[in-house]
Amino acid sequence: MGQKVHPHGLRLGIIRTWESRWFARRGYAELLVEDHKIRTFLKKKLFQAALSRIDIERQTGKVTVNLFSARPGIIIGKKGSEVETLRDELKKITGKEVAVNIREIRNAEIDAQLVAENVAGQLERRVGFRRAMKKSMQTAMAMGAKGIKIICSGRLGGAEIARIEKYMEGKVPLHTLRAKVEFGQATAFTNYGTNGVKVWVFTEE
Repeated sequence: MGQKVHPHGLRLGIIRTWESRWFARRGYAELLVEDHKIRTFLKKKLFQAALSRIDIERQTGKVTVNLFSARPGIIIGKKGSEVETLRDELKKITGKEVAVNIREIRNAEIDAQLVAENVAGQLERRVGFRRAMKKSMQTAMAMGAKGIKIICSGRLGGAEIARIEKYMEGKVPLHTLRAKVEFGQATAFTNYGTNGVKVWVFTEE
């Protein structure tokens, strides 16, 4: 079977919940665009903080942003100064009162999004793609993942023709809805073009 369904979307309402939690009778499109702006801004600004997920909740006139990060110290800054700046910038984007909550990710090695970004970062630093993929897989399995699959595509190693390389260890049951399968994707911007990285991590049932 092809992977045409996003593993998170397939499990919504079963073992996962939505990353944007709000309801709007009118002005839905504007709020959706606002959510996208918030996510794009935060991902760009806090790239060094290893952001895995951004959850957005809304009440009337108030937006709550939950940041799941492997390096919360970078977001918080000295005595919480960075959070204040972040809150003000988000207030400018939304025009509403913004609350920022920071949650720490304990095991960054088995977080699919962070693994994908890590592999992409290594590709940008010209590390061999096979080595980068295999090392990430070994680390994830050692940290307690039950299975991991990594796919890299593009002009790997600067080859003339783009291709796809796939490695898998353990089991990744994409069709089992009770299986907690995390998914992440990232793009490596190299000198000879962009390379895509996709990661599936199976942690528990």
